[in-house]
Amino acid sequence: MPRWLPRALVLSLVLIACYHFASWAFHRLLGLLVNVVISFFCAVAIEPAVSWLARRGLRRGAATGLVILVVLLAGAGFVLALGSLLVDQISTIVRNLPQYVNDVVSWSNRSFHTHLSTGNLRNRVLHSNWVRAYLSHGASNAWGIGATVFGIVFQLFTVLLFTYYMAADGPRLRRELCSVLPPARQAEVLRAWEIAVDKTGGYLYSRALMALISGVAHYILLQVLGVPYAPALGVWVGVVSQFIPTVGTYLAGALPVLIAFAENPWDALWVLGFVIVYQQFENYLLQPRITARTVDMHPAVAFGSVVAGAALLGAVGALIAIPATATLQGFLTAYVRRYEVTDPRAE
Repeated sequence: MPRWLPRALVLSLVLIACYHFASWAFHRLLGLLVNVVISFFCAVAIEPAVSWLARRGLRRGAATGLVILVVLLAGAGFVLALGSLLVDQISTIVRNLPQYVNDVVSWSNRSFHTHLSTGNLRNRVLHSNWVRAYLSHGASNAWGIGATVFGIVFQLFTVLLFTYYMAADGPRLRRELCSVLPPARQAEVLRAWEIAVDKTGGYLYSRALMALISGVAHYILLQVLGVPYAPALGVWVGVVSQFIPTVGTYLAGALPVLIAFAENPWDALWVLGFVIVYQQFENYLLQPRITARTVDMHPAVAFGSVVAGAALLGAVGALIAIPATATLQGFLTAYVRRYEVTDPRAE
């Protein structure tokens, strides 16, 4: 046996053990790593607002807490607005459900010459085996639902905590990172950090401004037409149309059109026309002016980044895909040199 073979076997076993341990630790810490990545993008997004407040005399920790509080209040307002709309719709459906059932039964009896009875139909449904199985299954899953809600709340608290410390201690974090690098590398890291803050924060703030303008415009139209839930629908159109690329416009416009159609089909036609006209106004006049100083991302690139982010990290990846792509686009703009195309075949 060669003298190096035992040492090679021991080294191979140690490397295999280290690989399995690293793989096990990575899968165990994957959730924490995802939360850290989300927190980093959140901290980068609120960095301009925190720095603006800090330059005006407010302590950086208090400024970070104030910005996070404003963001949380805005998110809570969005959820409450949509929640009130959803609760009102569900209560209306529940209140009118007996009448809906009577109408369906009467239509079936007239159209198909059946002899259905509302009372017999209700008894058969309530005493059927599938209803009992569904209720028992829902009762058994109550603990699982509670654990899921607790896990979501814990993850949200973790993200908020990391976001606060990354934003409040941003300058110190940069100094600690640069202290282990040579001076040439320090300049590159600081430049990359500034690009990330500028592009990510600028993109999100420009989207928030366009969401505000879109929400107010659609709210005024819905209020003039007398469509119910105009404030909630205005918030829905503004947020969904701006923060979900490509398909967000159609998702945002579908809900007010449907609710307006339930009240008056002509109102739905007016809402649909306004959504189309406003989208053209936003694409050709509003968006180029607002995003000219931040980052102008092509819709196909935004949509592709969301699909890629969802494929990698699910819903979380879809949420952080656009800020990540905006940052990458900023890096490419700063570091990649472009040349003028002189060949006429490229036209």
